[in-house]
Amino acid sequence: MSDANVRIPEEAKDRLAAIAAAEGLSLRAYLARLSETLLTPAERAERAEKARAALKEWTGYAPTDTEQRDLDSELDRRLAAAVAR
Repeated sequence: MSDANVRIPEEAKDRLAAIAAAEGLSLRAYLARLSETLLTPAERAERAEKARAALKEWTGYAPTDTEQRDLDSELDRRLAAAVAR
């Protein structure tokens, strides 16, 4: 296992350490676990493509790129409205 020095604001380090401690983990263990749960952009794109293929197979629905952009925009709008409440 290699060590790495990461420079982040003290507040961010303290927050991560508090979250880790609340879960009974060291900061090192928490960050290692976190890295295993997050997806890279390529992994997210691969999962999205698999989801689109499954949707098409199960329902026959295959949104166009324009429909996808419109749906993404609508989801973003609704999320922003929910956060603003």
